[in-house]
Amino acid sequence: MTVALMWEARAAEGRGAELLAWARAQELPARPLRRETFRGPEDRVLVITWWDALYDADLPELPEPGRELTSRAVHRWRFESVAED
Repeated sequence: MTVALMWEARAAEGRGAELLAWARAQELPARPLRRETFRGPEDRVLVITWWDALYDADLPELPEPGRELTSRAVHRWRFESVAED
């Protein structure tokens, strides 16, 4: 099964580039199948990692950045891959 972990944060005013750099520099203790980093409106940063694991497996996730970099708590979601028709 493939599990995707999504991590999304919104930067504090004027700190979008710093938050993006911070997220890209974070090392995980295990290597995912794939990892992508995105940026969006309102200085949002999104990181998606894909894992070959069960849905409820204990998987490494990016931590919370320092409060000075964000305008709110990080949002996290977990999804499982489904078969295509």
